[in-house]
Amino acid sequence: MADAPRHGPDADTPSAAATAARARLAADRADTLAEAAALSREYDGIVAANALVAVDDEHDPEGGSTAFERAHVAALLARTREHLQELDRALDRLAEGSYGRCEDCGNPIPPERLEIRPAAATCVDCAASTPHRPPRPA
Repeated sequence: MADAPRHGPDADTPSAAATAARARLAADRADTLAEAAALSREYDGIVAANALVAVDDEHDPEGGSTAFERAHVAALLARTREHLQELDRALDRLAEGSYGRCEDCGNPIPPERLEIRPAAATCVDCAASTPHRPPRPA
């Protein structure tokens, strides 16, 4: 995705920055929705295929791989849905005016981080000090 040019008299205005952030978040959200739809179709296909045959995961030589495939796609779908929630929270922060500020320390999140991870809620230092953050409630 190409951002709007970052030069000219309005390049550093909050409005231009918010517009660019909104565009990045919207594009990421559209991609994530498409990914979630594809994963849902894949999961439904796995379930439907297994419904047509008597699968005994414990005794069927293919059962283990079928169960693994189903669990793998389910995990990917869950992570995709979590990412959608992160994007929605980022859009809320943008509307509130707190987008781009670390939720832990309050310092600005570097623009490069937001460019790569538009839904980032923490600065690099805080993200590095927390091995894994559970999703914040909506």
